[in-house]
Amino acid sequence: MPVAADFRLDNRFRALGPEFADPVEPAGFPETNLRFRNDRIARRVGLDTLTDAEWVATFGRFEPLPGAPDERLAMRYHGHQFQVYNPELGDGRGFLFAQLREAGTGRLLDLGTKGSGQTPWSRSGDGRLTLKGGVREILATEMLEALGVPTSKSLSLIETGEKLARGDEPSPTRSAVLTRLSWSHVRFGTFQRLAYFDRADLIGQLIDHVVELYYPELADTDAKDRPAALLRAVTARAAQLVARWTGAGFVHGVLNTDNMNVTGESFDYGPWRFLPHYDPSFTAAYFDHAGLYAFGRQGEAVFWNLRQLAACFTLVAETDPLVEVLNGFGELYQAEMRAAFVRRLGVSPRDEAADTALGTATLKLLSEAGDALRWEPLFFDWFGGVASEARAMAGPRAGVYAGATFDAFRAALAPYAPDRPERLTHAYFQRPEPEEMLIDEVEAIWAEIDARDDWSALHAKLARIGEAREAWGIALP
Repeated sequence: MPVAADFRLDNRFRALGPEFADPVEPAGFPETNLRFRNDRIARRVGLDTLTDAEWVATFGRFEPLPGAPDERLAMRYHGHQFQVYNPELGDGRGFLFAQLREAGTGRLLDLGTKGSGQTPWSRSGDGRLTLKGGVREILATEMLEALGVPTSKSLSLIETGEKLARGDEPSPTRSAVLTRLSWSHVRFGTFQRLAYFDRADLIGQLIDHVVELYYPELADTDAKDRPAALLRAVTARAAQLVARWTGAGFVHGVLNTDNMNVTGESFDYGPWRFLPHYDPSFTAAYFDHAGLYAFGRQGEAVFWNLRQLAACFTLVAETDPLVEVLNGFGELYQAEMRAAFVRRLGVSPRDEAADTALGTATLKLLSEAGDALRWEPLFFDWFGGVASEARAMAGPRAGVYAGATFDAFRAALAPYAPDRPERLTHAYFQRPEPEEMLIDEVEAIWAEIDARDDWSALHAKLARIGEAREAWGIALP
């Protein structure tokens, strides 16, 4: 198999031992039809040189990568689901396939699967993924990455030829297996499982593992201080993540503790949505009847999850330092929120007071405009600040940009200089409308695939997202 020179295996999770995962076999699928391969992402780990046949063998049949053991690991974890503890979780339809070093940075990255078959943690599930679910995950991850949100990357989607029964969409429906590239699959729930079994020794082992691989700057921290130091680092990453979701107008939908990882990377997309208009009560999951994970409550949900992680660390650390870390979440979150709105508007930050006022004025304009102003078009029209005023006032939303609330937004934005003003010359900003990811378009893309096996709308959408990503030029942390 002709992997590139940058290909470098480093399967470090296996070294934790049998308490953390179970060896599993992938399902045997009746078909393996390649539907999506992301060579831009594969290049990061030296897999872009695979032929399509080799790609299918690797990500459709999960034949071992060169030099890798013939072993796939279903990871063990527990978690709170809608704040109700569930000790019967774990990788129920996926596994850790391999770990690779990223070219250029040396970061350890995971190849994880979704829809690859049953495991000891499948419970009554079939271990499969719908093709629609795979398409939706590709769209979510590509859009979020373009918007500067730390996210898993959809690497491969292969249709598997099975007809799946599902209660929440028309059945039977087409099946697929997805492979994603993530920084880590160590979840808050991974620690929760160990705490549930009162395994302080394994919590300590996992803390050391996470520090060594993902937070090496903490390596010299004294053992007694290491849990609080790690919690502080994870808290900072979590605050950044939820603020960037907010700036992107994104609602994850299922912010359970098993869906949050220690590197602050968004992953495991289910009923996600992007906001059509500003609405703090907007939810993504049809079953989120109480609005627990609504757009405006995502910061609250993430903080609640951090408290559960801190509770696990009390088995190996004093409580007071952990509480001190948690008490700092609000300040971190507010700082990241200021940065998120400044970044989305494409301007250079000023000071705390000005950046706060700009974020407040932006939300007030969106709130009062209601259905007349969608979330994404505001940031498109005013990207670069008042340097884009002529473009905004000549565009299709010019009529909305009037009145006292708009004047307050314009005044808050006026002192800001464009960040990298050359971005405004990109062809993307010559378009009348921005790239969005609203649910009607997602459904229309799927309808073409489902009815006519026509993938052209998906590929066209991904190309437009690529153009937007290039134009925005938002660096990922």
